[in-house]
Amino acid sequence: MICPRILIVAGSDSGGGAGIQADIKTVTMLGGHAMTAITALTAQNTLGVQGVLPVPAAFVAQQMRSCIDDIGVDAVKIGMIGSVDVAHAVADILDTLDVPVVFDPVMVATSGAVLADADTIAGFERLMRRATVVTPNLPELAALGGEAGILAHGPAVLVKGGHADGDDVIDRLVTTDGEVARWSDPRIDTRHTHGTGCTLASGIAEGLGRGLALPAAIARARRFVRVALREAPGFGAGHGPMGHARVRLDGATAGMVANQVTLPSTDYDASVGFYGALGLSRIIDAPPRYARFEAAGGTTLSIEAMAHDDIGAVVYFEVDDLDAAIARARAAGAVVSDPVDERWGWREALLSDPAGNRLCLYQAGEMRRFPPWRIADA
Repeated sequence: MICPRILIVAGSDSGGGAGIQADIKTVTMLGGHAMTAITALTAQNTLGVQGVLPVPAAFVAQQMRSCIDDIGVDAVKIGMIGSVDVAHAVADILDTLDVPVVFDPVMVATSGAVLADADTIAGFERLMRRATVVTPNLPELAALGGEAGILAHGPAVLVKGGHADGDDVIDRLVTTDGEVARWSDPRIDTRHTHGTGCTLASGIAEGLGRGLALPAAIARARRFVRVALREAPGFGAGHGPMGHARVRLDGATAGMVANQVTLPSTDYDASVGFYGALGLSRIIDAPPRYARFEAAGGTTLSIEAMAHDDIGAVVYFEVDDLDAAIARARAAGAVVSDPVDERWGWREALLSDPAGNRLCLYQAGEMRRFPPWRIADA
């Protein structure tokens, strides 16, 4: 699927950090086509929600049908519903579709504003029954009766651990068979977290729409969220928006992306000065052996003292599934090394093209641009 069609049913965020705006940015940056059915207009910013104007259920349904009947749809993402009438209207249309559905049961905004009353929450049951996965945070999970309460209606729940205490954020994918996958990453210390849930759910929907299995779609969406958090522009005095537009070449895009080159260096200081003068930003500094630079578009370039003197440059292609990429290359006749988990957080395998140029297939995600040893002010 080159460009999956993702229908987003959610509220609008005038501040651009969450809701429909975050959904569109996410789906677009991941390579999909975003369509929308807006359930409510909000007046909000990083400090809170100042006003909500609901959209009538019949018009929400009309927006959905307009997209479905002409453009078609490969997956649906549901966010803020707004009313029980909208919940049932959306469920009626979902019952006519055979596509993956990601339901993010939005109840409270990051600022603390309540976005779903008791009747609306009761109407969530039909949406949970139709969902491929439900993605609550911990307060939402409790309000919906815990894992058992959600699984009584739907097949899978992604329990998001961002509200839990601890240095690591742990997300768990649970089905009626129990926990089937979990992800754990260091917590990113930032107040700019507005729209994380919307972004994650839309990223999962985009992945499912292009045919990824649910665990793979979740892993890819989590990488997107984490880099977007690190790239937050710092807007507003409260819970600011993330940096969706800066997530371009960070292992989240499906397929193969050329995003890193390593070159041999015989004079560390001269090489560092040269690439700095060209305008690249140094993000890793380990003299006299190694340095990594970042270009404006997100591509990175490394110099390594004498490490590749005998083989020249190495071009790195980040892939979403390293084992599958290795299998494809070997099927085409290439000699590819077995994958290695490197101590710097990359998983990689080496090969050469017919001219002898060295290539690397790898997975690094946020460790390419944001390892723990990244220069603090880079």
